[in-house]
Amino acid sequence: MRVFAVANQKGGVGKTTTTVNLAAPLAVAGRSTLILDLDPHGSLSSYFGFDPDIEEDSTYRLFQNSNKDPINLIRNTGVERLDIIPAHSALATLDRQLGAKEGKGLVIVNALEKIRKKYAYVFIDCPPVLGVLMVNALAACERLMIPVQSEFLALKGLEGMVRTLNMITSAKGTSLPYTIIPTMYDQGIDVARDSLQLLKDTYPYNIWDDVIPFDSQFKIASEKGVPLAVFNPRSQGSIAYRKLLTTLLRITYELDQKTAAVA
Repeated sequence: MRVFAVANQKGGVGKTTTTVNLAAPLAVAGRSTLILDLDPHGSLSSYFGFDPDIEEDSTYRLFQNSNKDPINLIRNTGVERLDIIPAHSALATLDRQLGAKEGKGLVIVNALEKIRKKYAYVFIDCPPVLGVLMVNALAACERLMIPVQSEFLALKGLEGMVRTLNMITSAKGTSLPYTIIPTMYDQGIDVARDSLQLLKDTYPYNIWDDVIPFDSQFKIASEKGVPLAVFNPRSQGSIAYRKLLTTLLRITYELDQKTAAVA
């Protein structure tokens, strides 16, 4: 099982879109894939028709009862081999409920271990704030994907996300690789081009070498509750996410090979 998290501390950067459009092509290609919604806003859940205000079988249950078997919370998205554990808005209360209780940073790690043999890939849609949910996602994943809209205000959100990541990994004494994904890119806008160049200059070793273009098909697919990879696989946005996925899988494979060689 390969586990990836998608996060940014700024909203509106394409976080849910990235989660859906990285996971869906894998499912379409025949790989069993699970998406996990840890965001109290529940955008990922709403995308597939689940209401985060009333959904009982949700990721919130995992934190209420850490021994709960996640298999009973899994729902199908309507896309074959693409499953979801949706969110409940009560996730927003977890930091207040749990306080400093020990072991609550590993709830998702332990839950995924119980279904390790069921899924080849897991993608976690994270909340936009540092807290127990973000800590769980970062503890469970092997790589963090950070979507960043191609505008200067979004760069400030990225700085906050990188600081959060460094703070958490420093406290644990481990490192977590991350990939910055320029999203909603419009080649015809000066600000977008300048922002992209600044991203490349500032994070040369962590930025993906391509972009996710602005594509109105994303909105249409979202309104229909269908991943763009299914709704219009030939659209610019769908093609771009498949390129990103190819890069992600290649990086993962190369790391596996290096690890095996050292072992």
